[in-house]
Amino acid sequence: MGGEGRTGGTVTVSPQLLCDWACRAAEDLRAHRGEINDLNVFPIPDSDTGANMAHTMSAAAAAADDVERVGDDAAQTVAVARAMSDAAVGSARGNSGIILSQLLVGLADAADDVAVGGHVAFTDLFSRGLRLASRAAHRAVSNPEKGTVLTLLEECSTTADEHVGSSPADMARAIADRCAEALEDTTDQLPALRNAGVVDAGGRGLLVLLDALVAVLTGVQVRRRVYRGALAGGGDPLGHPADAVDDTEEMDYEVMYLLSQVDTPRISELRETLDELGDAVVVVGDSSDASAERFSVHVHTCEPGRAVEAGLEVGEVADIRISCFALDRTRAGIDPGAPAPAHRRAVFAVVKGAAAAELFESEGASVIRSDEQPLTAERLGAAVADLDAGHTIVMANGALPAQDLLPVAADLRGRQRTAVFLPTLSMAQCLAAMAVHDPDAAPDADAYAMAQAAASTRWGAVVRAAEPALTLAGASQAGDYLGLVGLDAFVVDRDVAVTTAALVDLMLTTGGELVTLLTGADLDDAVAQKVVEHIHHTHPGVECHIHRTGQTDELVQVAIE
Repeated sequence: MGGEGRTGGTVTVSPQLLCDWACRAAEDLRAHRGEINDLNVFPIPDSDTGANMAHTMSAAAAAADDVERVGDDAAQTVAVARAMSDAAVGSARGNSGIILSQLLVGLADAADDVAVGGHVAFTDLFSRGLRLASRAAHRAVSNPEKGTVLTLLEECSTTADEHVGSSPADMARAIADRCAEALEDTTDQLPALRNAGVVDAGGRGLLVLLDALVAVLTGVQVRRRVYRGALAGGGDPLGHPADAVDDTEEMDYEVMYLLSQVDTPRISELRETLDELGDAVVVVGDSSDASAERFSVHVHTCEPGRAVEAGLEVGEVADIRISCFALDRTRAGIDPGAPAPAHRRAVFAVVKGAAAAELFESEGASVIRSDEQPLTAERLGAAVADLDAGHTIVMANGALPAQDLLPVAADLRGRQRTAVFLPTLSMAQCLAAMAVHDPDAAPDADAYAMAQAAASTRWGAVVRAAEPALTLAGASQAGDYLGLVGLDAFVVDRDVAVTTAALVDLMLTTGGELVTLLTGADLDDAVAQKVVEHIHHTHPGVECHIHRTGQTDELVQVAIE
């Protein structure tokens, strides 16, 4: 917990603590950027909240490191806090970046207020800072909505006040945990989030900031669940409607600029003008010194020129940034005449067995069963198309030959939709691929990692012979159990447990640390347990997992990793 000190029993903040927090927060926001972007459906689904918050916090962290350390701890802490807030306001991107900047402005203003005797008390700083940040953020937004990061800031402020007598670590943990609880509630508080089945993206970013503070104070990284959309990474277990990520934004441009040399009372005049010109209006200042105050301005509008002129009428405008939503879609390869996909990411798997369907759905995949009715390329293509995802990873698991999958991919390919077929030949390989699936990663990187995991998984199966045959393991009779690797039988025996154990032994001769058994509908649980006991006894150190998948064509699939 370096970066803190004690004065008269009160734990104080050092400038290094703020620097460490800013650096950690910026790193963690970059790490969670993809996850936060995928949650971004409000006020428009432009998938940039994570990137905007990471950019804004990175600017604050860089500014904190550049502060010249002069004076006592309090003076240095105030200087670092003010540098972070000013850099954040000046570099803020989008609504989320501006709101993040107000958190830092609140802390900077609080540092000025609570500095006593050359020190800044930690709990006083964050109690007052979050209160100021919440008020400033609500004032900055023309039409605050419940269920956004504004709601979470208010909850965090209340929690901080309740724990002002606690230790810094206990206060930080309480604030972060309350933020996580309130984040879950946002889905039901805002219609756009409810329709998409997601939590608020800006709120998720705020939780990253608070968890980073806990990590800096305690040295322990808080583990949170992965926050996903209705179809991020595959499947729609929540049953959301097909218009879950519908773009209802009527404005064509996002306009941002910095405003200085303005009389503060005229800001309300600017806000009224911008409200008439568009929506998503946010206007925030960066300093407690009203005579030198600089404002960051944000608006979505169809009249970007008039939005800039409105700023020129009340002060000096600089760093003008205008983004055209339609142009952004064109640059991204999106056909403006085609409807947007309902979901961004999906994973789709072909499976056999009701239990297998449940297993892969729990892993985040949408599924189709190939054992209920014959699987054709047309049926597979229609099922994947029905997902209506911008990017879909498909694993056919040997249900169709490669030549039948190519036209399916071609039919699905569009300017807004892509489908990647991984060369998996079994559910065992598919499960290995799902284990490394990362919806936060870039789509191509995710598909490559999944394909690599599948390719490195050796697999086999145990089936029952329907008729006499000559195999690589010798002659077999009807009713014998065959241990297959690919299409070839390497083990023949009249006992299914012996056959399965021998197949595992054979496959482990070339190494392996994990054995996974996918058991079929006709394999007794006691048989599977015998095989597990054999593995533990014969191959100490090798881990073994069992999943009942319920396929009827194979008694068991064996995977070696």
